[in-house]
Amino acid sequence: MLFDSFNEALISCVKAAGGSKAVGAIMWPDVAPDQAQRKLLNALDESRPEKLSPSQVLLILKLARQRGFHDGIAHILDELSYAPTTPIEPKDESADLMRQVIENQKMLAAQVARLAVLQPSLRVA
Repeated sequence: MLFDSFNEALISCVKAAGGSKAVGAIMWPDVAPDQAQRKLLNALDESRPEKLSPSQVLLILKLARQRGFHDGIAHILDELSYAPTTPIEPKDESADLMRQVIENQKMLAAQVARLAVLQPSLRVA
């Protein structure tokens, strides 16, 4: 989806993440839901002085991602002239990390065995 501004992309992310009331309540849990919604809507209104912090923008992007909506990050990549990317699902990342750990353990075991051959006086447990 093409947006005229990053702000438009963020608004779409908020909608995809459940709407301004739901997202506002997540962002400001200590504020009444209606007030949190108003606070978020004010921050998303380019004509108002209220703005979101970088961590709040990231939270909105993460909440949208959890709902399978990736247009916000796609807009950022496009604006910065980066190639489009594909999101990594947490279960896929976990499997990949496990594979890397196993490979690294095997490599470390081989290195320890080789070190024991090169330095017989070194006691390796």
